[in-house]
Amino acid sequence: MPQMAQLLDAYDAQLRPAEVTNLPEDARAEQDGPITRVVGQHRGFISSPRDLGIDGEALDALIVRQKDFFGARGEPVEWKTRAHDLPPGIVQRLERAGFIAEGRETVMIGTCEEISNISAPPPAGVSIRQAWSPADMSRISAMESEVWGEDWGWLADDLNARLRRDSNAIVVLVAEAGGKVVSVGWAVHKKGTEFTALWGGSTLAAWRGKGIYRALVAERAQVALRWGCRYLQVDASADSRPILEKLGFVAVTETTPYVWSPS
Repeated sequence: MPQMAQLLDAYDAQLRPAEVTNLPEDARAEQDGPITRVVGQHRGFISSPRDLGIDGEALDALIVRQKDFFGARGEPVEWKTRAHDLPPGIVQRLERAGFIAEGRETVMIGTCEEISNISAPPPAGVSIRQAWSPADMSRISAMESEVWGEDWGWLADDLNARLRRDSNAIVVLVAEAGGKVVSVGWAVHKKGTEFTALWGGSTLAAWRGKGIYRALVAERAQVALRWGCRYLQVDASADSRPILEKLGFVAVTETTPYVWSPS
C-alpha cells in the first residue's frame, strides 16, 4: 500500500479535477477564478484546487459571486471543502457568508488489487446483482429516501443519465432480500485517472451490521480491477470508516460539503 502522502497527492492531482469532467448531458462546468462551478444538476456544485491562491477580501468576493450566481437561478449550491485545503480559514468565511456544513466524511483510499482479493460474500438470504433498468433506479431512489428520511427522487434521474452517457464507466449494484432492495452501491470510473470512486453504500436500518456493505465494497473492487484502475476512493461516514479500515483503506483527509440555499 502506498504511503498516505502519496495517496493524498494522487487524490489532489487526479480526482479533484475529475469532479468537473464527464458531466451529465444537461450539466456544464464554468470557471470563475480558481474555482469551477457545475450547473445543471440537482444542485450547484463548486470544486476547487487544494490551494485557492487567494484570501481575505478577494476570497470573500469570490464566495459572494457564487451566491449571487446561484441565487439568480433559484438553486442551492454545494462548496466541497477538504481539511487540508488552503487558505486555512476558508470554512469560516463560507459560514460567515451563510453556507451551512453538512455531514463531515473521511476521504479513504485503497488499492484495487488488495481489496479485490478479500473474500466477503453477502449474508444468507441476500443476493447482489447489477442494476440496469429505470425501474431498478426508481427502487434505489425509494430505498435511499427511506434511509435518509427525505426525497431522493433525483437520484434515479442521475443514475439513468450516467448509464445512458457511458455504461462502461459506472456499475450500479443492489443487494436484495425477499425481493426488496436493502442496500445499494455504485462504482464510477473517473476517466483519465487511476481511480474508481465508490458511492452509495446505504443500507436499510434492519439490515445493517450483517456484512452487506463489506460485500458491496469487495464486489465493486473487482469491477474497478477489470477497468484497470489502481485505486478505490470513498467519502466515508463515521459508520463506514471502521469497516473500510479493516478492508485496508487509508484515511487521507476529511471532506465537508458547505451548502447555501436561496431564501
